[in-house]
Amino acid sequence: MRGGNMQNMMKQMQKMQKKMAEAQEELGEKKIEGTAGGGMVTVIVTGHKEIVDVIIKPEVVDPDDIDMLQDLVLAATNDALKKAEELTNQTMGQFTKGMNIPGMF
Repeated sequence: MRGGNMQNMMKQMQKMQKKMAEAQEELGEKKIEGTAGGGMVTVIVTGHKEIVDVIIKPEVVDPDDIDMLQDLVLAATNDALKKAEELTNQTMGQFTKGMNIPGMF
């Protein structure tokens, strides 16, 4: 490979790295909502899979059935995290199209 080609390829890699960093930052700003119990419990996560809010409607709170409430919180959390993972794969997958790099997103 000639020096000019290598230099051009390095510039392209730096551009791609910058775009990937920007996409990662944008993911962190996105809010993804997961729900359970027909909207009785809502969990909101960021694109970085950080839980930022848990909303529980008062009518679902039954002191005699804490297990159901816990199950709803778990289900809503898993729903939100699954959606965040799908968003991450869609967003970051554009950078790895055509590449077979194990462990990338």
